[in-house]
Amino acid sequence: MRRTALWVVAAVAAVSIIVALVATAGASSTRGYATRITLVEHAVSDQEIDVGDPGFSNGDLLTFANPIFDASNTTRVGRDQGSCIVVDAAKVHYQCSWTTWFNGGSLTVEGPFFGDRETNLAITGGTGAFSTARGWMHLGFRDDPAEFDFVFFIQR
Repeated sequence: MRRTALWVVAAVAAVSIIVALVATAGASSTRGYATRITLVEHAVSDQEIDVGDPGFSNGDLLTFANPIFDASNTTRVGRDQGSCIVVDAAKVHYQCSWTTWFNGGSLTVEGPFFGDRETNLAITGGTGAFSTARGWMHLGFRDDPAEFDFVFFIQR
């Protein structure tokens, strides 16, 4: 009887630990970030420049300078500008770098843009209110294909 009770206690403890780990796994990616800022980009100025082989191909360049709106997508709060290089035309993958200006400063990010899925980019620096910024930005798709969510996670 004691042996069965010990096994039950051990099983309950193991299940509790697993549940706790699974519950915190999603939160761990944002742990340690003091500030979360959500913005919406309206991609209205994107210009593709055919640099490589004729047509959409590796080496082509995408440039942009777009308006940025608040999380409700109703009030313009800033702008961005940057460029992306096509690194895999077959998969519509780019390597990008851009700066977003808003709230008395700017944040610069660098990383991949995937045409087929959302991605995360590194915050590589900032100015003004964000002069000591470190962290990452989640680039999310919206229903309108010309709009993107920019969710900045800035470390403490």
